[in-house]
Amino acid sequence: MSNQKLVPKEAESDDCNNQVHHPYAFHVSGPRKVSAPNWRDLINSSWKDGNYKRTVIACFIQAVYLLELDRQENRSPETALAPKWFIPFKYKLSKTLIDERDGSIYGAILEWDRSAAMSDFILIRPSCAPRAVLALRGTLLKGPTLRRDIEDDLRFLAWESLKGSVRFNGALKALKSLSDAYGSNNVAVAGHSLGAGFALQIGKALAKQGLFVETHLFNPPSVSLAMGLKSVGEKAVVAWQKVRSMVSSNAAVESGGGCSNPIAFNKWVPHLYVNNSDYICCYYTDQAAATTTATATTGGGDKENVRPRSAANGNVAAKLFVLSKGKQKFLEAHGLEQWWSDDLELELALESSKLNKQLKSLYSLPSSTTNRQ
Repeated sequence: MSNQKLVPKEAESDDCNNQVHHPYAFHVSGPRKVSAPNWRDLINSSWKDGNYKRTVIACFIQAVYLLELDRQENRSPETALAPKWFIPFKYKLSKTLIDERDGSIYGAILEWDRSAAMSDFILIRPSCAPRAVLALRGTLLKGPTLRRDIEDDLRFLAWESLKGSVRFNGALKALKSLSDAYGSNNVAVAGHSLGAGFALQIGKALAKQGLFVETHLFNPPSVSLAMGLKSVGEKAVVAWQKVRSMVSSNAAVESGGGCSNPIAFNKWVPHLYVNNSDYICCYYTDQAAATTTATATTGGGDKENVRPRSAANGNVAAKLFVLSKGKQKFLEAHGLEQWWSDDLELELALESSKLNKQLKSLYSLPSSTTNRQ
């Protein structure tokens, strides 16, 4: 007799119903007006449309969140939520990035699924569709991942650098491997919130090597709590320094200093998607705060997400898309799902002043950094 556990039909039905009505099911909360690739894309690729590309890549990041939730909830392949967020677009899961500290999934490599595409008579990969996408999730406030996610959040807030994290090293290695295998022009990296912080910094690291990877950053962290606390009072500063001393930066040392040709960085054009009501990323659009912080901050060359002081005649090689919906609650303004909304209206901020201190070290890097324990 088989030892296989028999599941009552009623229980099977309940599992199916839970999946059908789950708030994170693709057909429940996913985009409504985005079609899957078809043979017509051979003539006029949907991926040439910036709105389409933004929507699909945001779905890929959502898949990473759900890969971790599927893992935590022990979902079977039949009931897993994550695959529905990338399979319709003819991509397949190639590899998951695992945090060795807690076993959680923080990133995933999704590759163009040629076999699935061929079955729908899509003979070649549509123009502008990446061969592979490295997607990185942000903070997930669930028990199994909360500690390590918050640890990296504090690392960023304290040092504005994520180089000391094992996730930085794992993501950078994965992106470099993809670039070597397919060419950097056929690869994209994307992240949301904390994941956007990682995506920005590993994208910059490869740009310093002359590898310019397409980069999409959703609600990237821009806050500088150290500066904010200084305006509150000396006691707050002391408290902040205690928190900062608890987080080791372990900043990686890169030889050779900054890029010898700063203008060459204009070949790398990260796309930033920010919401004015999201206090985590709103500094990207706050020109006054950028000016004040730039004036008050000196010797910050080791910080990763700060605006370049001068390069290419003062222009920053980045595209900043701003969403303004009036006053919103934080969770709504910081959420990933807004970026595939049907009624999304974005403003492309062309002024370089819109990109504040967050990209400062894009064009330079000190010859050495100090490891903090």
